[in-house]
Amino acid sequence: MPIVRTLAFFSLFGLAAGASASSFVVTTDTLVDALAATIDTTSNATSSVVDNKVVLAAKDDAASFVATAGAVRGAHLETALQHIRARMPAVQADDAQLAQAILAH
Repeated sequence: MPIVRTLAFFSLFGLAAGASASSFVVTTDTLVDALAATIDTTSNATSSVVDNKVVLAAKDDAASFVATAGAVRGAHLETALQHIRARMPAVQADDAQLAQAILAH
């Protein structure tokens, strides 16, 4: 009987962990898509921020930032974040969301 309980526990735990991971992915994808849409809409109205050389140069730094959960902050990413915030002060996003949006384009 203890083996059945143990198997049941691990099965339920596995399902819960899978649901949490997929929820995180969906939430992250939703945030990135919404932010990217905001950046595209705003940049089309002014000048193309996403296609700007400063932002394009920050892709590698953005990838490092996202991969290390913010521990690695490159100079190109810092410059791009300042550039985006200066061009679009209405965008309310943290550094991680902006880095993900940079990677999405």
